[in-house]
Amino acid sequence: MALEPKRGLVQRLLEETGITETQALELISLLGSNWSSLVREAKAIRHSLKPPAGSSSA
Repeated sequence: MALEPKRGLVQRLLEETGITETQALELISLLGSNWSSLVREAKAIRHSLKPPAGSSSA
């Protein structure tokens, strides 16, 4: 019932933001289905996981 629309929301978040399914499910549980809030937070998560530009481990 409510699982199918949630499934579509998860898939859309994955495709549009590049976060993981686990992250998407957690965001939806915290924020509900407010798309703009979900995208904002998903982008913040994705940005926080990127290494700083110009850093190298060599």
